[in-house]
Amino acid sequence: MSLRVGVQLHPQHTGIAELRTAWREADAIGVDSLWTWDHFLPHTGDPAGRHYECWSLLSAMAVETRRATIGPLVSCTAFRNPHLLADMARTVDQLSGGRLVLGLGAGWFEAEHAEYGLPFPGPAGRMDAFAASVTAVKERLAKLNPGPAGPLPLLIGGAGRRRTLELVAREADWWNWYGWASEDPVAEFRELSGVLDEWCERVGRDPAAVARTVMVNPDQLPLVEGFAEAGAVHVVLSLPAPYELRRVEELLKARAALTS
Repeated sequence: MSLRVGVQLHPQHTGIAELRTAWREADAIGVDSLWTWDHFLPHTGDPAGRHYECWSLLSAMAVETRRATIGPLVSCTAFRNPHLLADMARTVDQLSGGRLVLGLGAGWFEAEHAEYGLPFPGPAGRMDAFAASVTAVKERLAKLNPGPAGPLPLLIGGAGRRRTLELVAREADWWNWYGWASEDPVAEFRELSGVLDEWCERVGRDPAAVARTVMVNPDQLPLVEGFAEAGAVHVVLSLPAPYELRRVEELLKARAALTS
């Protein structure tokens, strides 16, 4: 599989007009995927700064872009009833013409749970709830009429060697890792991918059935070749406002160099 590339547009410390311009321009210059995140509060910079809700943005992105896949990277299953989340995802997929990737995660940012009156149990409790939500989402998607317009791959993000990667092996089509704090991101990604291989073998699944994806910061763009050599098939640039799309163009050039 050739390397695919995308961009995650941070929905914080920005405006709606800036976001809309960025996703339209990124789609036009040829990214393979467009993403946003699912938070209720800024988690860097001014905690009282501007911020926008994930699925509302994805609905707009679905009708204002044409070629790239779109999705949340990732949507916290603790924020919404999982059956409702499945219905929202199906509807956005229909709006996009079948281009949604459903990225899911267990959640980690305690402050937004408290602000919105949502429980925030310990790690074991969050993983129990996350696994149950993944099952419920998949069950509801199978019942909806109409169903998704496209394949609607399920992506799970995270690095937990025991529970998260086991769940990826059992349930996901794509796995995403974000090594912003790693001392050696490529080596850690390769190691975690190997752990995922082991889980796939334990649960009786072909490891090749799970696409390996990674998100990088702008300063990690020189690592793209290393990630590709380590097995990443999709690299996503995590991009804050003011959305310097020249960094996206750098990622596109890095991909072109690998295929030339």
